[in-house]
Amino acid sequence: MPRFMQTDWFGPLAIAVVAIALIGSFNPSFLSPLNIQVLLLAITVNMLIAFSQMIIIAIGQMNLAVGAIGGLAAISFAGMMQVWGLPAPLAALLAAGIGLLAGIVNGAFIAGTGISAFVITLATLSVFKGINLAITKAQPFYGVPQSVKDFGNTTVLGPLPWLVIPAAIVFAAMWYLLNRLPLGRFILAVGGNAHSAELSGISVSRTVISAHAISGLLAALAGIALVARLEIGQPTIGDDWLILSFAAPVIGGAVLAGGHVSSFATLLGVIIVAIITQALVLFHIDPFLVQVVLGALILWAVGMNRWREIRVNSGLKRI
Repeated sequence: MPRFMQTDWFGPLAIAVVAIALIGSFNPSFLSPLNIQVLLLAITVNMLIAFSQMIIIAIGQMNLAVGAIGGLAAISFAGMMQVWGLPAPLAALLAAGIGLLAGIVNGAFIAGTGISAFVITLATLSVFKGINLAITKAQPFYGVPQSVKDFGNTTVLGPLPWLVIPAAIVFAAMWYLLNRLPLGRFILAVGGNAHSAELSGISVSRTVISAHAISGLLAALAGIALVARLEIGQPTIGDDWLILSFAAPVIGGAVLAGGHVSSFATLLGVIIVAIITQALVLFHIDPFLVQVVLGALILWAVGMNRWREIRVNSGLKRI
């Protein structure tokens, strides 16, 4: 087989292209400028959510608090503008800092105690969500400035939303981190084999804390983007992120045991999920079936990854 057909991204790319062609042939409105704009808005936010989990999967862990961190950053962003009257850029910077701090807290607890990331992030999920509800009293913040609303819902060129610009910067930064920077190599090395990484001189604790800090920052950016898109600071933001955050990286070939992720393939996983979601809306199918489809996609992707691993191992044994 040609080399590019064996990459992580070829399968998701083929699925995305075929899905677009099929859905577009049955419903031409799928390729209308308005629908493309809606798809791009969904992809920009969902990509940030997926990357937030992807960086943790890379070290062989999971972050159940992704949605809670994003939700806390979102209501902090909206609340600082409504209650304190802060300008949007400063409120966004402080909200991103809250996400970064939350990620550092997660990483420090995991690295310092040796307790499973599943347990730690399950606990902090409750903590961050509790802080969210304590701040908002379960009531939304409506005082989002018009400039923020415009940034989240208007376009810069044709159907291209303004939100695509920061999302593209994040994508480039994540690709560069994992493929060019020492920290990216450390993250993948720790995910592949933490003991071997430590023997090679890599600080596992620092790497774990760094990965969770990046995860918290990305979750916060997703929350901020969602406030701009929804034009309101909802305390429920982030509640439904968990399945999506795992689905896109896994569809993109990420190994849940760690050590192998792909930014481009994860983006394609996000695109596939967005296409499926939008197709259900266009064909008037119950949107709650999205959860069923996502669960099935995760099972399929994990099964394919396992099958590929078995084939590789059997080939090595024959050699």
